[in-house]
Amino acid sequence: MRKILIVGAGKSSSYLIKYLLDKSESENLYITIGDLNVDNAKKLVGNRKNTSIIHLDVFDAKSRTSAVSDADIIISMLPARFHVEVAKDCITYKKHMVTASYVSDEMQALNEDAKANNLVFMNEIGVDPGIDHMSAMKVINEIRNKGGQMILFESFTGGLVAPESDNNLWNYKFTWNPRNVVVAGQGGAAKFLQENQFKYIPYNRLFRRTEFLDVPNYGRFEAYANRDSLKYQSVYGLENVRTLYRGTMRRVGFSRAWNVFAQLGMTDDSYTIEDSKNMSYRDFVNAFLAYSPTDSVELKFRHALKIDQDDIVWDKFLELDIFNPDKKVELEKATPAEILQKILMDSWALSDDDKDMIVMYHKFGYELNGEKHQIDSTMVTIGEDQTYTAMAKTVGLPVAIATLAILNGKIKTPGVQIPVTAEVYEPILEELKSYGIQFIEKEVTYYGYNPLNR
Repeated sequence: MRKILIVGAGKSSSYLIKYLLDKSESENLYITIGDLNVDNAKKLVGNRKNTSIIHLDVFDAKSRTSAVSDADIIISMLPARFHVEVAKDCITYKKHMVTASYVSDEMQALNEDAKANNLVFMNEIGVDPGIDHMSAMKVINEIRNKGGQMILFESFTGGLVAPESDNNLWNYKFTWNPRNVVVAGQGGAAKFLQENQFKYIPYNRLFRRTEFLDVPNYGRFEAYANRDSLKYQSVYGLENVRTLYRGTMRRVGFSRAWNVFAQLGMTDDSYTIEDSKNMSYRDFVNAFLAYSPTDSVELKFRHALKIDQDDIVWDKFLELDIFNPDKKVELEKATPAEILQKILMDSWALSDDDKDMIVMYHKFGYELNGEKHQIDSTMVTIGEDQTYTAMAKTVGLPVAIATLAILNGKIKTPGVQIPVTAEVYEPILEELKSYGIQFIEKEVTYYGYNPLNR
């Protein structure tokens, strides 16, 4: 049998494992799943055939190399910083590799070795990055093939709570790594291209420079800029494009309220709070406000941020219970960001019957025969439950489909790569349709720059 090793069986692996097990008989597959904690893998596998579950520590070279050398292809679902340990073994033992993570410098450094050994190292084959690349390149290449010249590309993705589970004032719950939400946008100004002008948005203004997006049947969203919208300019072949912008989607009103946390400094992850373990939520908020012998924490909070008592934004903070003097942080030597994450988890954790949602929105502006045109492309996927989530579906299925395509010789161009070639994206996008992951494309009036002029 052809052997597949999956390293890591976290939240994003449910659809990946199910897909490969469903194909195991017809495709002659044997799937080995390795993780430090095997409990989740056991739940996902049940009593299915053609699989085994092993305890695997990626830093235990002996067990790691034994597992890698025994497989035909490796899927790494580990945190991105750990992929390179597995990747080096794949070079040594001449094994193909697939990950959903961004290509790191360390991974890119293995490109020549991968090519020399005729190995496919497929990266960024999840949802974002992944489905965003494939769906974008499909339309961009269709435009080019009919003689069009790309002049605008904008791309937005959001991991959100599904409408039927949307029951708080923020219209948001954690559907993925909460830490990434809390520290989003930090580490430098967001940069993008707008009508041939380079634009920069520093962190302190990021959440007030948003734009609106309307998705058919799902209503209105807002988006704020990603840190580096220019990262894929050359990869997509958009060197001559006038506008290039990538952003993160939320429901309208989220960013205005979140900006309060950013302005107070509660999202900072660079230092620790004294005696954080014994602080109450109220103490934590008060630590960022000016001293007053008479004014309450609530009053100081509203005055500092200029929030009226009848403003919906104020109700959002009351809903989070951040002024509670009895709830304790209970985190030793915690950063502001870590404490904020703990507080938000109380209100934004998904309930057992909640469903998540992935929303993606692309805008393609192009010129053809002297006329300007625009195509808007949208995709919405709703999760089934807390195991088979929309996030796991949109991350895991492209990984699984690509893995099988590599095994079957349908993807054979060697080297460290991402899915931007037709060889890769055409069959994967087509198969994703059968799982309900499909883009709706429509011609709209080309408007050039955003009405808000960013």
